[in-house]
Amino acid sequence: MSANEAEVRRERFEHGMEVLERIDGEAGRRVVESLGDVSPELGHQIVAWGFGEVYSRPGLAPRERQLVTLGMLTALGGCEPQLEVHVNAALNVGLTPQEIVEALLHSAAYCGFPKALNATFVAKKVFGERGLLPVTAEQ
Repeated sequence: MSANEAEVRRERFEHGMEVLERIDGEAGRRVVESLGDVSPELGHQIVAWGFGEVYSRPGLAPRERQLVTLGMLTALGGCEPQLEVHVNAALNVGLTPQEIVEALLHSAAYCGFPKALNATFVAKKVFGERGLLPVTAEQ
């Protein structure tokens, strides 16, 4: 890799980390750090491409991106650790607990009750950790 390619790679990673910090905060950083001893390149790609290129695109606001992400992770199922990070991210970008609950309730019609339940229990865990329970219409 040339010096210029290395510089571009570093800049993409730094830009991605700025976006990651704004959206996922501590939880996102922990995910990337946890890959350091097994697949640092996967961590680099999550940051540089996923956040530096995809999450930073202007076509959707961060709130909208998180709603889409919550829906997709719910539909996939088996993504509870990632869903936990993204419920936190959804709160970080301004979604309310009630909006998150409503999105997960809506997912039951398309994904099924088991997946919607699993996602809702992940959200409940995050809300509890952040002192946001019980979820009411006022939140």
